[in-house]
Amino acid sequence: MADITFTVAVLLCTAALLAGWIDAVVGGGGLLQLPALLIGLPDLSPTYALGTNKAVAVTGTSIAAVTYARKAPVDVRLALRLGAVALAAAGGGALFASAVDKRILQPLIMVMLLAVAAFVVLRPQFGTLATDRVPTRRRAAVALLVIGLGIGFYDGILGPGTGTFLVIGLVALLHMNLLTATATAKVVNVGTNLGALVVFTANGTVLWRLAAGMALFNMIGSWAGARMALRRGSGFVRVVLLVVVAALVARLAWEQWGT
Repeated sequence: MADITFTVAVLLCTAALLAGWIDAVVGGGGLLQLPALLIGLPDLSPTYALGTNKAVAVTGTSIAAVTYARKAPVDVRLALRLGAVALAAAGGGALFASAVDKRILQPLIMVMLLAVAAFVVLRPQFGTLATDRVPTRRRAAVALLVIGLGIGFYDGILGPGTGTFLVIGLVALLHMNLLTATATAKVVNVGTNLGALVVFTANGTVLWRLAAGMALFNMIGSWAGARMALRRGSGFVRVVLLVVVAALVARLAWEQWGT
């Protein structure tokens, strides 16, 4: 266990609470939680931050998935198929996580955030309208490759923004509205988190005592976020997505160039 002060532990638990809420509403909680861990654990290898982040995230996504599944229309069979593929891909990605240079994490996160923001702004109706379009077999196969393999591998090797990318992929490829996509993404995200966590656990790069405390706050945030998203609908999810992305881009840009 790293030497963590009480103040740092409180700040990390607060970050986990907010990350759980963000992740449940629209995904992307790791964009807050992972940087918080990297800052709070400056003397450890980034793989400890990545491993601990997964141990926390899997609890929050599980709570959100159960909450959504009870009230939102989720194609459980599709979600489980995607989740199974993503679990294996995330495990593979986690094997390469030790090669990730901490110095490149922040610029990469910024680029991904800007891409998400541009996509949502340029498509104002994206995911806000209900649709009865049934995806073709070809689209379903593409979804397995892009969402299951591609995003799953990314979640294992890096992780931040996975939930957001899952939501966008589900809307774009399978014609879901944002609420249904968010609910489905939680099921898939449980798989990606579990796949990566298995590898990080085997490598001994999970700070379990810290993760346990953060997980409690993450679950509370996830439960509250999922319930709010279910009450407010897709329009609310889109607004939160844009606000979260804009705030995080501004924060990262200040850290990168403002100091």
